[in-house]
Amino acid sequence: MPYIILFFAVLAETIGTTALQASQQFTRLMPSVVVVLGYGVSFWLLAHALKYMPVGVVYAIWSGLGIVLIAIIGFVVFRQSLDFAAIAGLAMIIAGIVVIQLFSNTAPH
Repeated sequence: MPYIILFFAVLAETIGTTALQASQQFTRLMPSVVVVLGYGVSFWLLAHALKYMPVGVVYAIWSGLGIVLIAIIGFVVFRQSLDFAAIAGLAMIIAGIVVIQLFSNTAPH
């Protein structure tokens, strides 16, 4: 259950960040509303995930997956380029999340 809550927190944060780009520095109303709602829902869900998991693990997964997802969305939707260093860094973030999940005793299994 905590991972489902955390997954939706990441999803809401990713939606909020995507809308942040679309809001054009808060000059467009609807994307700006989506930013506020997306982040609000994300933090609310993040707080619930903290009932079941340590803050360091929750934040590492939430921020790491959010970074990777928004980089992919930036590449696909906004046509922002990713060089080799960016791709390598994103791969290391994913590897870090996998290491936490497979080998850490602080993550619920």
